[in-house]
Amino acid sequence: MFATAFLQYSGKGPMRHEETLLEQGLTRRGIPVRYYTIKRIHRRQLALGPDVFIAGDMDAMHGAMRQLGVPVPEPDDYPAVLTEFLRRKVWTATLGEVERAFDSGSIPATFVKPADRRKSFTGAVCYSERDIAAFGNISRRQRVWCSELVDWVAEYRVYVTDQRVVSIDHYAGDPAISLDLTVVQAAVTAYHRSGTAPSAYGIDFGVLADGRTALVEANDGYALGAYDITADLYTDLIMRRWSELLIYMRA
Repeated sequence: MFATAFLQYSGKGPMRHEETLLEQGLTRRGIPVRYYTIKRIHRRQLALGPDVFIAGDMDAMHGAMRQLGVPVPEPDDYPAVLTEFLRRKVWTATLGEVERAFDSGSIPATFVKPADRRKSFTGAVCYSERDIAAFGNISRRQRVWCSELVDWVAEYRVYVTDQRVVSIDHYAGDPAISLDLTVVQAAVTAYHRSGTAPSAYGIDFGVLADGRTALVEANDGYALGAYDITADLYTDLIMRRWSELLIYMRA
């Protein structure tokens, strides 16, 4: 059990939806909540330890991990064990390789997004080398994910805690179109059996125009965006993942 909790909040305006959910969930658990700004993380001004829970955006969480000596997990948007569930071609390249491929006309329109932890640009559909140029002075050596374009008609976030699907939230497309839950469960089971899945995470699925359910991407649970999941389930998920990460804290 955590003795105290830190939630990221600038002190101006409303808190983010995620921190609001956590505030509710932690309060119901009787865990005192304190608030911090990203500046305090960068200055290492928080008294973090194995009995302290902390939540915030990606930058804040990485700062907390570095302070504690916790290895920052490598992003795994498209787990290798789940390749069959993608229902489309997804590959890695450098930004320069993609730019040259467009210039030579060797690839069609492609979705491109950063493959590293630090997101130097927002993922976008690119149609030509001019779209790559629009990213600006980003190193052409940067690794990126490339994805064949498909027609998504509905998209959902599936929340998983300790191998269990605990909630499913619709976030794009037609809410009347449902996921094939047998496909979702098969993917969750395969991910767990691979030994590469975090203890708690979000995994997005969508329905393609041809009716198949396909994996959109996986998202680690330590800084996971929330939609309509309840405060208690969301708090359970984030606390579970942070507890797992603390196992790797430097002695």
